Amino acid sequence: MTEAPKLRIGTRGSDLALWQARRVSELVEERLGATCELIVIQTKGDQIQNVAFQKMEGKGFFTKELQVALLEQRVDLVVHSLKDLPTEEPDGLTVAAIPERTTSADLLLARKASLTPSAADPLGLPREARLGTSSLRRAAQVLALRPDLQLAALRGNVPTRVRKLREGRYDAIVVAAAGVGRLELDLADLDARELAPEVMLPAPGQGALAIETRTADPVRERLATLHDEAAARCVGAERELLDLLGGGCHLPLGCLATVEADGGIRLQAVLGEVDENITRSRVARVGAVAPTPGGAARACYEALCLALPEVAEA
Repeated sequence: MTEAPKLRIGTRGSDLALWQARRVSELVEERLGATCELIVIQTKGDQIQNVAFQKMEGKGFFTKELQVALLEQRVDLVVHSLKDLPTEEPDGLTVAAIPERTTSADLLLARKASLTPSAADPLGLPREARLGTSSLRRAAQVLALRPDLQLAALRGNVPTRVRKLREGRYDAIVVAAAGVGRLELDLADLDARELAPEVMLPAPGQGALAIETRTADPVRERLATLHDEAAARCVGAERELLDLLGGGCHLPLGCLATVEADGGIRLQAVLGEVDENITRSRVARVGAVAPTPGGAARACYEALCLALPEVAEA
């Protein structure tokens, strides 16, 4: 009897990307009865580590090379962090499944006993603390709360960012809680505080994975068993808002959708404007509830256009 061919899964080579690819591999083997092989592909975002995201041109810094490998049939499917995936799909490719979503929150990390949060100051950082982040979304929300903070560029995979904090290059950093949790990093020597949506709204799709395939490949239909419809509806609203705003990694947009008891979608969103030196910001926060993801996204988009037209309509 001829052995069925392995499904080749394209992935980046970081610890987190490999964890995510292995998780999808486990799901594929469990639910489809197929065996998998991981193919590591380096992306532009992996190659360029000394430039802040907002200074890099274009989109798809962590996805384009994976998509090319898929189109060239060097792999059968690829696994993305959904927040890295541009909203425009290349011709011939499609997101076949969005598995279960883990926490979407951001995590504030600081050296031990340096965080003193309060109702008036939910961050609780010392005055003029040096905070590491290369995300304009995080920068806009942080500076709106604490304009005294000194923001500094932070690049590298999650363990590297945590190591730089331990080395004293920063007083604190902000990272995605999902990455820290998936890697089971030991943070016993650090202060760790998960930031509530009222303090920091995440990137669209944060905490979710996307499994991308060729549109005409039969494996697409087989992967439907890995799809989480509730998660897909929520990230669908977040990504539609991102698409309406025409943004990518450079847009200071945070948003989070949840499913209401009646099946409707509640979407919270924040859009920021940050000065060139990343020392000052202003933000607009809006929210909407609608029966469909698209309706919630459209309502938030219209509210943001009214609140911050020069950014929303740029």
